[in-house]
Amino acid sequence: MRHLGTVPLLTPRLSLAPLRAADAEEMFQNWAGDEAVARFMRWPAHKNSLETFQLLAAWECLYQSADYYNWGIRRRADGALMGTIGFVLGEEQSPEAWRAPGLDFSAGAWEPGYCLGRAFWGQGYATEALAAVRDFWFDEVGGAWLGCCHAVENPASGRVMEKAGWRFDHAATCHKADGTPMACRSYCLKKEERQKRL
Repeated sequence: MRHLGTVPLLTPRLSLAPLRAADAEEMFQNWAGDEAVARFMRWPAHKNSLETFQLLAAWECLYQSADYYNWGIRRRADGALMGTIGFVLGEEQSPEAWRAPGLDFSAGAWEPGYCLGRAFWGQGYATEALAAVRDFWFDEVGGAWLGCCHAVENPASGRVMEKAGWRFDHAATCHKADGTPMACRSYCLKKEERQKRL
């Protein structure tokens, strides 16, 4: 694999690029401060835009690392900041956790995560963004496979994964940032299977 960091990506409707501290108010208003959005995420809703600003200031430093992937999702038509999408090393790093045969764990088990504000749900934006970072991971970074997971109580996220090519692999227990366990469904997509599923 050749880590490239959070390089800008374009899709027909979206622009994916690093976020800046100056985006704090829009991010807080559009999703970070929304309890309904945070409900199924690993992080709690932000209390105010200062909390969002501090997080984004920390992210600005992390963008210097080639293995840090975290894009802001903007709608190209009007520039609206709709959410985020990125890659992290997943909780399930043990091969024994996965059912799919032949997974290469030498570079770790990476998974995408995404979040959109409620005003942007149900319009295909999450699937479009996920497909874009999926192709970037396989074609540019050179990853062999990707996991993905969602809270059992959030089946809409699973539908996004399936539309982008992922298939259910196993039931799992994930954890929120404070350690709270959360019943999840884990999915898998290998690079060589991508074209067969689209």
